[in-house]
Amino acid sequence: MSDWMTLLEVGGPLAAFGGGAAYTRARHPGVYWSTVGLPLSTVRLLGSYGSVMEACGLTVQPSRLRAFAARATTRREVRPVPPRRGIIRPTSTGLRLRLRLAPGQEPADVAASAERLRHAWGVHAVYVKDVKPGVVELRLVGFDVLRDVRMRRKAGGGPLKVPVALREDATAFVRDYRAVPHQLTLGATLSGKSMYLRHLVTGLARQPVALVGIDCKRGVELAPFAARLSALAIDPEQAAELLPVLIKEMEDRYDLIKTRQGISPGTPAEDITSDIWGLPEGERPVPVVLFVDEVAELFLVATKKDEERRDEMVTQLIRLAQLGRAAGIYLEVCGQRFGAELGKGATMLRAQLTGRVCHRVNDEASAKMALGDIAPEAVMAACAIAPERPGLAVAGDTSGGWFRIRTPYLSLGDAARICRESAHLTPELAALEPFRPELPPGPAVTPAPVVRPVPVTD
Repeated sequence: MSDWMTLLEVGGPLAAFGGGAAYTRARHPGVYWSTVGLPLSTVRLLGSYGSVMEACGLTVQPSRLRAFAARATTRREVRPVPPRRGIIRPTSTGLRLRLRLAPGQEPADVAASAERLRHAWGVHAVYVKDVKPGVVELRLVGFDVLRDVRMRRKAGGGPLKVPVALREDATAFVRDYRAVPHQLTLGATLSGKSMYLRHLVTGLARQPVALVGIDCKRGVELAPFAARLSALAIDPEQAAELLPVLIKEMEDRYDLIKTRQGISPGTPAEDITSDIWGLPEGERPVPVVLFVDEVAELFLVATKKDEERRDEMVTQLIRLAQLGRAAGIYLEVCGQRFGAELGKGATMLRAQLTGRVCHRVNDEASAKMALGDIAPEAVMAACAIAPERPGLAVAGDTSGGWFRIRTPYLSLGDAARICRESAHLTPELAALEPFRPELPPGPAVTPAPVVRPVPVTD
């Protein structure tokens, strides 16, 4: 009887702890990682580092001097040595450590063993980053950070930089318009494309940037942000009038740059520039970001007259994509499909859009339109996005790199409120004033009743 009581006294708390750990791991993976997963993975890494590296083929024969010293002091068999390991740095989502590669090794050798390292150390994923020649950083992610996206407060924002999503390696995906001027974003209905657009608009709304929108769905996507928009076109007819104005604005900025380039023998080198960012701050025009939602609507035609207008608009978009960067004009093109079947100029415009973000699409051909010229693996990753994970996307650029990202939830009401609060930052551009959206009258505010003080009597 006493043995059964002892088992109950010991087994009861253990069962409760195990059940609580399983529940925490399923519902609150961040808390589980900080309390249970982090210590366990650290112990596994420290205890099996040498054997795991040897099993992965990441060890090399020691130098002759080291082998001679080992034989002289320990009289043991000289074993291959793994890469030198740096300090283990725990994070809220995983671990980080640096490895100094041995002569003859390269970062690709470590990256090829990432899946083996993941299973050996009991983590969700392992990512390899090349830090400098001979040194790589291992980023171990303890759980699926894209299941419940939580952006960090300090996510690397700045001028024309918007932390818009979370990458699968637990770092922020920052949309940097200075580094990637133009981008194509594709996604089917309810894929999270609109959520991605909201984060971009609200992130830029807090900066001194002119926001211009073309939304051929009668403005239902961009109209809630009208308080912060410098111009808005809600149908192809208005877009056909707005695009020439942007072209003229771009040409005027080039004239300003050309005037500044009046180079004389005594002109300082720092005053010579080829874009607006080299101009003095007092003379520098404000950057302009053009959002084009449902770009296919600009390509669709019904009559011969519409076809001429379409060709003219596409030509103007291509000119903005080719020449707009130096003038501080950036394109954010969104749609459900984008390819050669849209008509003349579609492929040429897509070639000018360096950044690519592909949410869930309805067919493989749509993924190939966005990512086919980057990497075949990226196309397959985009096709594997499940409908129950809205906001999940594959991001990359024409350099060949790609990774999974997910945008956190942001309601339309909150996004509109941020734009209203940032309305005072809307720059004054005389050329765009005719296209400034009219704001609907706000709700009637009932004045608060006047409370008169009650006289105090003795």
